[in-house]
Amino acid sequence: MVPLLRRHARLYGCPVHFVILGCGRVGSMLAGELDSLGHSVAVVDLDPGAFRRLPSAFTGLTVKGVGFDRETLENAGIKRAHAFAAVSSGDNTNILGARVARETYGVERVVARIYDPRRAEIYERLGIPTVATVAWTAGQFMRRLLPLGAEEEYRDPTGQISLGEVHLGSMWPGHRAARLEEASGARIAFITRFGSPVLPGTDTVLQEGDLVHAVFRAERRSEVEAIFQSGPGEA
Repeated sequence: MVPLLRRHARLYGCPVHFVILGCGRVGSMLAGELDSLGHSVAVVDLDPGAFRRLPSAFTGLTVKGVGFDRETLENAGIKRAHAFAAVSSGDNTNILGARVARETYGVERVVARIYDPRRAEIYERLGIPTVATVAWTAGQFMRRLLPLGAEEEYRDPTGQISLGEVHLGSMWPGHRAARLEEASGARIAFITRFGSPVLPGTDTVLQEGDLVHAVFRAERRSEVEAIFQSGPGEA
């Protein structure tokens, strides 16, 4: 995860504010990594002893309280938050906190950790991205909270062609996948939607929460990333 974090540090020139609900192993790791990148971070937990898990060099804010309580969230700076991650040990707390952040405060990037994968799919359909497996939790949260860029999944033996999960900007949902291909010059191999793979057709419309896996020439990676991030009017 370290190379990915260094890359995002270059992409985010200006610090932004993150609110993290839960200071367990995942929450403390996320908070420490984001803080080390120079971002503003507030961590919320009902147990003040949990904050001992934070790195000694952590410079962010710690807030004791219930993670879906409005006063607690406002003390954590939710009104100016770029993103909210709910990673406490309880599914109900995480989803309530995520919904308050999204629906009450309009936070654009919200991710909830859900232990029950069946419930995770339901919440994905409500428009709240979820992470339901433990092994790759921290890495997936970093990729969703700091979404600009592509995560390479395969490169052909010559090093010229890449297959990667390229993160989709907020202006593309509602447009056809074919238009994104035309604008970027990449080919969409498949889309992960609600945890299931989708092979796009000529009429496939991109949706919020889609994870797009695209094939493109390796030397065009930066250009493809920029087009996927921008809206169709800017592409």
